[in-house]
Amino acid sequence: MVVLTVLAFLVSVLIGILVVRARENEGAQYGDDKPQRFHVGHVPRLGGLCLFGGLGASAFTGALLDGRWVGLNLHLSPLTVLYWMTVMMPLVLTGLMEDLTQRLPVSWRLLSSTGAACLALWLLDLAVPRVGVAWIDVFLIQWPWLGLGLAALAVAGLPHAFNIIDGYNGLAGTVALLVLLAMAHVALQVGDRSLAAVMLALAGATGGFLLWNYPLGLIFAGDGGAYLWGGVIAVGAVLLVQRNPVVSPWFPLLLLIYPVWETLFSIYRKMVRGVSPGVADALHFHQLIFRRLVRKVFHGDHARQLLIRNNRTSPYLWGFTALTVLPAVLFWQNSLVLMLFCSVFVVTYVLAYLAIVRFKVPRWLRR
Repeated sequence: MVVLTVLAFLVSVLIGILVVRARENEGAQYGDDKPQRFHVGHVPRLGGLCLFGGLGASAFTGALLDGRWVGLNLHLSPLTVLYWMTVMMPLVLTGLMEDLTQRLPVSWRLLSSTGAACLALWLLDLAVPRVGVAWIDVFLIQWPWLGLGLAALAVAGLPHAFNIIDGYNGLAGTVALLVLLAMAHVALQVGDRSLAAVMLALAGATGGFLLWNYPLGLIFAGDGGAYLWGGVIAVGAVLLVQRNPVVSPWFPLLLLIYPVWETLFSIYRKMVRGVSPGVADALHFHQLIFRRLVRKVFHGDHARQLLIRNNRTSPYLWGFTALTVLPAVLFWQNSLVLMLFCSVFVVTYVLAYLAIVRFKVPRWLRR
């Protein structure tokens, strides 16, 4: 599997070189008036090509070579890989269209993610069999369509959650990398090598993308990259729980609690203000950290100053994510402990958000 991960990394790096050189002015279509913009200059938002290319090349290579020339023992057929790539295709294409035009309506993007969810239910037999709460699991057994609905919600929603946290160099990419590695680790623990192979393939492609994205900021993941991360991780999370009863359904939820809760909290605060959840703003957690925790950089070049502050923002959220990934990996079989850590994260997030808004952040955090 290491060879396939390296292959995904190299393919992603190569596509990154081509994108950076061929599309250096493509970012000009991303207007300066966008509330999410925290950089100067035109940067291509086509990191999704790196991720999709690396994932496809690695997964197909592993499926074609396994058992024929190399004994990888992946149990991953070319047809299964084709199903995975077909499920992700609507997400990637829609994301790339938005990255290139900046004119795709929110409704179209929601329709695309819903279409991907339907494909996942059909091609990959996706369903959530249990949630780790006895009285709810009874309903899932009696009415299996509820499990289908939960699986569809995960695949349709998580891509948008990753798109929300994709705000600074290395932020969403590193979060995705940590989650993918954690899921691959548990998949190997339970002997699910085919799922581990897909997770490691995308992890390798993510590493290749990050080579260009952090700290240089030469390419952004864009909607295409964020949607691919969310789609692959959502499908992988459901399959891991569905195929392996020893894995708690709260394991992937704790892994993903940061983007999931960021999304839910954003919807809540926008609705309270009477704003549509689909309207972009600059009040997400990572954006507040950029403005109020990261100390101003004294540099004469404004573009260089923004780049340094941008890069200094991501490590705050890396640490935040690591505090959920570590207990998830340690207690992946214990639903009660995982629920507790999810609750602790939610409370900590809300308290931290309020502290930043009210300028009551400890001085040692202001760097």
